[in-house]
Parts: sequence; C-alpha cells; structure tokens
Amino acid sequence: MPIPEDVTGDEIDKDVRQELQSLPKTLADDVAKNLVMVARLIDEDPEGAYGYSRVALRLASRVAAVREAAGFAAYANQKYSEALAEFRAARRMTGSVELWPVMADCERGLGRPEKALDMAGAPEVHKLDKAGQVEMRLVAAGARRDMGQLDAAIVTLQSPELASNSVQPWTARLRYAYADALLAAGREGEARDWFAKAVEADRDGSTDASDRLAELDGVEFVDALDETGTEGGTESSAHVSEEDDDKDADKDDDKDDDKD
Repeated sequence: MPIPEDVTGDEIDKDVRQELQSLPKTLADDVAKNLVMVARLIDEDPEGAYGYSRVALRLASRVAAVREAAGFAAYANQKYSEALAEFRAARRMTGSVELWPVMADCERGLGRPEKALDMAGAPEVHKLDKAGQVEMRLVAAGARRDMGQLDAAIVTLQSPELASNSVQPWTARLRYAYADALLAAGREGEARDWFAKAVEADRDGSTDASDRLAELDGVEFVDALDETGTEGGTESSAHVSEEDDDKDADKDDDKDDDKD
C-alpha cells in the first residue's frame, strides 16, 4: 500500500522504535511507516488502517508492537476473533497485562459476555494501572448489559472514580456509560444529570454526551406539551395564529392590488 511522502516513520513512539531495532534498518523503516499509517487512519478510516496493519504484520510478525497494532486495527473493524488472536500473541511476547480489558471486550464482541466477566474477576486486573482498571469496569458493565442485567451494570460502574470530581482521561467515558445505563433502566432524570457531568469532563469530544443531553431535553419539552398543554403549547398556538394573521393580511393586500 502507498505511503504518503510526509510519513517518515520517525513519528512512532520511541518504545516501538526500540522494538524495531531488532530488524534490518530498511525493514524497520518500512514497518514503522506502516504503523504510523495505522495510527493515523484507525479512527477516520479503519479499513485503511487495517490494510496497513496487514502489511506491517507480513513484514514483522514477531514484533509485539506490530501484533498489537494489527489487533487494534482488526478490533476497529469488528473482526473480534482476529483481534483477540493478535492481542494474545502480543501479550505472550511481552508478558504485559495492558491489553487485558480490550481482550475481554473482544469476548463481548464474539457474543461471550460471561467470558468477559470471568476476565474482569481475574488476578490480572489487579496488575492494571488505574486507567486499565476503569477500562475493565466499563467492559464488565457492558457485559452485564449484554446479559440484560441493567441494575448490575449500574452497580458495576459505581466506583470512587465515578464519584470523583477530578477530571481524568477516563472520566467522560465513565460518566457517559453510567448515564447510558441509567437511561436504559428508565431512570431518565438521573441519566440527564450524568450526561451533563459527562459533557463537563469531555474536553476533547470523545463522546456524544452533548447530543444525548440535547436529545433528552428535547424529549422532555415535547412530553410537557403532549401531556399537559402548558404555556409552551399556548405559545405554539399563538405563533400559528400570528402566521395565519400575516397570511390573511397578504391576501387583503392582493385584493387591493387587483382593485387598483
């Protein structure tokens, strides 16, 4: 696959670059460039990213960073079985538990939420950093929802990280997931509050919390009109009446013009 001229391969993380040092320099440069393209495209063009990941995999399948990138590219394309195999390979090479949450989410994608929950209770979770533990909590809550256990999903998300007022990289997604679970359980008022809190924490637009909040506010406004016919309804009627008056006035003007 073609590599844009502005891609040099030097853009990759220094740890990945160090891994590639086991390869001949020309090969290492080619692999690096393909990994850069995976990272560049994975959000906007996951299919394109997947293509570049396959090239990198063909060139250097024994490099853990390549297997990890291939896993994320497959995951972005919902190729969960393939992603899980790549993540497992990367984990065998490094011994790291960092990929444990996304591996569990692949189990969800394969229709095995029970397996994801088993992984959420495994000793590996205690070895994760705070971000990884929050990610694991999100996956576990998703697995509960997959199994129709909404109340359990809500309880799973209730944690010190959720209650904290400090904003961390995971805060917006955690609050969003909690709001979404509350809404699914019919607790609309609480859901609205948590969508609002998610908006406050979502500094880089990683969720659509603002859209969900606006949608909820819109629903509340329509419901008020339908059920009570309150002042909002009266204003709507007045607006229509004013339009009708304007139309009548236009008709009268037309008649006068005809007379002239």
